[in-house]
Amino acid sequence: GNPLQPTSLHYMSPYQLSAYAMALKAVGEIIQDYDSDKLFPAYGFGAKLPPEGRISHQFPLNNNDEDPNCAGIEGVLESYFQSLRTVQLYGPTYFAPVINQVARAAAKISDGSQYYVLLIITDGVISDMTQTKEAIVSASSLPMSIIIVGVGPAMFEAMEELDGDDVRVSSRGRYAERDIVQFVPFRDYVDRSGNQVLSMARLAKDVLAEIPEQLLSYMRTRDIQPRPPAPTNPSATPIPEQP
Repeated sequence: GNPLQPTSLHYMSPYQLSAYAMALKAVGEIIQDYDSDKLFPAYGFGAKLPPEGRISHQFPLNNNDEDPNCAGIEGVLESYFQSLRTVQLYGPTYFAPVINQVARAAAKISDGSQYYVLLIITDGVISDMTQTKEAIVSASSLPMSIIIVGVGPAMFEAMEELDGDDVRVSSRGRYAERDIVQFVPFRDYVDRSGNQVLSMARLAKDVLAEIPEQLLSYMRTRDIQPRPPAPTNPSATPIPEQP
């Protein structure tokens, strides 16, 4: 829908955040503390881009193809709002392109020094289920996890299927090496009193619940050991406390 209309899940209300923005802020503000440079590549999918109206399923929210990084979650939100003002939302919805893009980055670093978390916020309609399953199966051997937050009133059976908690995701007879997807429906976390802070805290807790085990499972299967702590400098002279 039109982000300027209250019927849109992207509605930019002057009084409160949309479900998309709330989910992004709730998860992002916690997960950003595990990122050393606080730079996050952020992409949109399913829109016509100016000026020629090209349909894209993998466009940088900051409109910079050379550097899609945003500074902190506030920077991601800022780029998201700016993008809503410039692109035209458009179907169909494809997940595979952006999953494969993150997978390509993750495939370059397999020594355990980096781990990727892809956060997808969606209304649940997906048009490339077969390709998405294949992308997840391929990515399951890489240092990455995928969080899917479903917003809006849709039925999310397709997202539940991708989650893989009950039945491991498979594609063409090949099963995912490990479960790397966590799905939660945003509506389950909206506090009935209208307390956004409480809603966001609950959402972040459940969304991030499986990430530690997913990270450890990757490290264990590759026999990657934790690095020893950096040695302290023995020659440094301690500064006495002032009275």
